[in-house]
Amino acid sequence: MLATDRKLPLSGGQEKRSYVRAMFTAIAPRYDFLNHLLSLNIDRRWRRQAVNRLGWESSPEGTYLDLCAGTLDLAAELGQRAGFRGRVLGADFVLPMLALGREKSPRVQPVNADALELPFPDATFDGATVGFGVRNFAELDLGLAEAARVLKPGARLVILEFTTPPRQPMRGLYFFYFRRLLPLVGRLVSKHRDAYDYLPASVLAFPEPPALARLMEQSGFRGVEYTLLLGGICAIHVGERAGG
Repeated sequence: MLATDRKLPLSGGQEKRSYVRAMFTAIAPRYDFLNHLLSLNIDRRWRRQAVNRLGWESSPEGTYLDLCAGTLDLAAELGQRAGFRGRVLGADFVLPMLALGREKSPRVQPVNADALELPFPDATFDGATVGFGVRNFAELDLGLAEAARVLKPGARLVILEFTTPPRQPMRGLYFFYFRRLLPLVGRLVSKHRDAYDYLPASVLAFPEPPALARLMEQSGFRGVEYTLLLGGICAIHVGERAGG
């Protein structure tokens, strides 16, 4: 059972959208520190692996999109790659998060935008990433469809997201850490009463990897596959925009 006694908005809609925006605005100053602390810096490796799957090498001067970009860590991971000569638009609807990451790479341009209503024309981008953000979509189907809309046919979407380990003992250790230790440390450092209760609750409420893969296919992606990381703590989903 999670420590908070507040009902968290996990099912979607305007209530979830408003909660997520307010929560990330509040925890922005300590967000990067807590990400690296609570993951023991493994999150850095996961971001490298996600960018490795993007296939940017086929269009190194292209334009790429990082959705739910937060403090722009994932966007900067691509922007700093040797041989990358393009640009990355990091889109997020929480302006304080973007402001904290704007100096991480000169090839990254922050854009204050909602992932459900992207201000870009159809078929704009040569590829897109989402790092730990699709859980926070107020409407998952709409967010995936918007990502498909702005990608060029054949361009890849790479999603990096938490999931739940399928096997013991990793599953038991994971739930103990996620439900007990992580919320406690998160509250102490961030001073936010339930942001780090929302994290495990949102993971538990989110579709498992096979279900997310099916949703991607239904939203306009083909060849969708996923890889579990570290015993299933995290997963990378990759799909290509259909058409063309």
